[in-house]
Amino acid sequence: MNAETPQDELLAALQHYLQETDFAHLTALEQPDLTALFSDLAGLKTEVKAESRQFKATLDSLSDAVDTLKTDNQALADELAKAGERLQLQRREVERTMLLEWVDIYDRLSAGYRALQNYRPVDGLFRHSKPQDLRFIASVGEGQEITLKRLEQMLQRRRVFAIECVGRPFDARTMTTIAIGNDPALENAVVLEELRKGFLIDDQVLRLAEVKVNKL
Repeated sequence: MNAETPQDELLAALQHYLQETDFAHLTALEQPDLTALFSDLAGLKTEVKAESRQFKATLDSLSDAVDTLKTDNQALADELAKAGERLQLQRREVERTMLLEWVDIYDRLSAGYRALQNYRPVDGLFRHSKPQDLRFIASVGEGQEITLKRLEQMLQRRRVFAIECVGRPFDARTMTTIAIGNDPALENAVVLEELRKGFLIDDQVLRLAEVKVNKL
């Protein structure tokens, strides 16, 4: 009698299992509807495409909004720069007007100071008060001299300086001829006399100097 091998035993056990097992419940299970499945997948694909297009449209809108914002910001920056330039121009004009008024005051103080320096009391009329008059005139002159120096310092702090003219060649950029003289000892077109002082501000003419020029 031949002994059974382990393989024979396994085959016998499998055959017995197949004979005894009822597979009817497996065939009774519902099978998937492939048509419906593919239809659902197609619908899902369509929705994904639609959402993708919508997302792209949103990104395009955001990109346009960013470009518009950049353009508006640049326009605002340009307008602010122009406004700053206009403000600087207005400030310079206001400063120029104020400085011209200061220069006019300087002219009047200078004229008064020169008049005091040249004034001499008449002996016949002021014989008894002449010493007092001279002291008074001297004190007034000292006060005006101090005021003139302070005004010059104020102008210099504003970058305003007097134009040097006398003895120098005539410069049409900074001077204007008011009178003509003749001095053979000097060269032609040399300034003989300053009739009205001129001023510069930051190397720009604030007021032209009025001069008398030598003409041979």
